[in-house]
Order: sequence, then C-alpha cells, then structure tokens
Amino acid sequence: MTGLADPDADGLTALCAAVEAFAHEVAEALVEGGADPHRRLPDGTTPLLRAVEGGSPAMVSAVNRGVLRLPQEQRERLLATARHWYEAGAEAELRRRTGAQGPARTGRVQEGEYLHVGTVTLGGRTVRAGHGAVLTELEQELRILTPVEELVARAVRHSEDHVDWSASCWALACRRSPETWSQVVAFHRHPSRVHRAFVLDFLGYGFMQAGLSLHSRWYERERGRLLASWARTETDGGVLAGLLALMSREEVPGAPDIALGHAGHPDPRVRREVPGLFDPPWTGGAAQALRVLAGDPEPEVRAAAAGALGREVWSGEDRELLVSLFGDPDPQVRSAASYAVASGRDRSPAGTEALFGLLASDEQVLRLHGAFGLALRDDPRTPEAYGRVGPRGREHEDDHRWDGLWRWRMRNERSG
Repeated sequence: MTGLADPDADGLTALCAAVEAFAHEVAEALVEGGADPHRRLPDGTTPLLRAVEGGSPAMVSAVNRGVLRLPQEQRERLLATARHWYEAGAEAELRRRTGAQGPARTGRVQEGEYLHVGTVTLGGRTVRAGHGAVLTELEQELRILTPVEELVARAVRHSEDHVDWSASCWALACRRSPETWSQVVAFHRHPSRVHRAFVLDFLGYGFMQAGLSLHSRWYERERGRLLASWARTETDGGVLAGLLALMSREEVPGAPDIALGHAGHPDPRVRREVPGLFDPPWTGGAAQALRVLAGDPEPEVRAAAAGALGREVWSGEDRELLVSLFGDPDPQVRSAASYAVASGRDRSPAGTEALFGLLASDEQVLRLHGAFGLALRDDPRTPEAYGRVGPRGREHEDDHRWDGLWRWRMRNERSG
C-alpha cells in the first residue's frame, strides 16, 4: 500500500486523488496502509494541506495523522491556510486562485450521517465550504484553546446540521471545564434565537457525548438549575420544545409544574413534549392536561399524550379515552395509543378485550400491538393472536414485539 503514495504520471498521488474526489474512506484506508499525508509534493503542498484547502472536515479527519509532531512551520501553515479560506470564504478564495469569471456553481452535500456542508465549483475545481470546521478541528488537535465566543460565532453562521456548528459544539464539549460551561451557557440569554439554540445543542449533544466526568456532580446540579429556569422564560417554540425534551430525560426539580404551564402553548412542538414530563401518579392538573392533549388538533401531540396515558392504571373514563384513539384518523396516533395500551400497566379485562379487538384491524402494526399486549398479560389467546398478525417482514427482524409469543411460551408451555 505504501507504493500508492508515490507520485503517479500526472504528478499526483493516489492519496491526493482521493482527497480531490472527497473520497474520505478511500483516503483513510490509504493512510492506514502507509500513505504519508505529510509527504511534500512537487507543488510544495502535502495531501493534508490539500485536504485543508478542500474544506471537507471528514476528509481532514481521515488523513489527519500525527499533526502535533509536525515541525512548527508546517503546523502554522495548516492553521493559516484553514483560517484564510474560512475568513475569505470558499467562493471568493476559489475565484482568486483560479481567476475564473462568471457565476460559481453551488450545492450542498452530506458529511457523515447527520451533517451537511456547502460545495462551490469554479474554474474546474470544487471545494467544500467547511473550513470553519476544519480550522476548529486543527486547533483542537494542536491543543489551541480558541475563545468560546469565536467558536460560537463560527457555529451560528449556519444551521444546526452544518459541519461548522457541529465542530464548534464538540470542541467546546470536550473541554470539560466549569469555565467553558459558564461561558457557553451565558448565551442562553442572547436575544438571537440561533445563539440560544446553540446552547441547547451544547447541552443535549455536546455534553451528553463528551461528558463532564471531572465535575459530574457540579454539572448535574447546574444543568438542572439552568434547564428549569430557562424553560420558564424561553419564548421561541423550537428552543422551548428542545428544553422540555431534555428535561424529560432526566430529573429536573419542578419539571411537571413547568410542563403544566406550557400545556396550552400555541406551538404544537411544545405541547408534544409536555406529556413526557408527567410521571404517574399524576396530579389533578396533569391528568386533566393529558386528557385535553389527547384531543389536540395536532396528531403528534395526541400521540405523545397517548404514550403518557399508558404509563398509569386508568380509570374507566381514561381507558375509554385511550382506546378511542385506536380509531384516530392519523396512523401515528393509532399506533401510539395501541402500543400504550399493550405495554402499559393496566391489566383490566376491558383493556385486554380492547387489545383482542385490534386483531381484526386492517393494519398489521395494530394487530401486532394487540398480540403483544395479550402476550404480556399471559392471555391464552396469544398463539392465536400472533397467528393473525401476518408475516414478519425484514424491517421487524430486531423488533421486541415479535418476541412476545416466544416469551409467552417460555412462561406458559414449560414441560413439567
């Protein structure tokens, strides 16, 4: 594999060809096989430097090996190149280098599973406009403590699924210090929604991924306080919905009361998150809010309310309300309600018969929920029920609901 790093007839290496084509998996394999990303090429560049110019953080990550051990001059050149492209802008710098006139062709491509980056083609050359993320990665690799304000500024120029946003969030999360935490979360009071959204992402993505192991107790306390106070004052529906979603995954003091205060919020994204913050046994206010939300105009809200209702042993009225959602016009709601009854705590005869009634449905998912619920209740009709569900598709290979019959047999058909 090392031989592939030698210049070919066109003066390029196989590694540089992969860099130019943004084939980061190929480039990574070449580097792992011995191709040197720091080898000086005839034009004075290196494969890593070309990757930096290309603006793809995925490519830079693929070929970035041993950069901390490079001579200072080479490290500074990498940083200066990334910063220049970032500050000049991909299109302007590409135009300067190629001398091309006329409009550039721009686009957008995916990087990784969830992120995207823009592309610019001009003068026969294409680059990706992820130089902010590239610069952030190099700084992190070289142990440069970029100011928090600068990293946030790199992020908020873009949407939340842009590579620059993700790189800044990750770099700040990896610092794992109360000082960084305090500086970042101070932006939750920023008048711009996008700055507040960055703090939300920092809380939900960055620290959940990187952790704050050296200060975990301090962090958990401060995080809970911040979420509780912020959720009471946030005015943007999308950010508020994200805050409530974070709160539903951990213990935040006063969370049910905060959620109750938002049960009638005009944004359905907020109302959708409210049921997840009500844990049984419910207070009178929470129970009534769930009943109202179960009749919400938005299907996603009704589905969330159905899921919450299933966590309690119901009164006859609430059971009838939940079972009535089996016939909701929206399939998402029908599925959520039937699964809530199937997997919920209610073991009443009325609930069991409602599950058996699902076996007559035209929808396989509802029949499956009916059979699964009968299995959990050790109902003797379970084998019949699974027989009526229909064939198990490939998409259900790892679906625990299909294991209900096997578990029922383990409990009920053991040989004496």
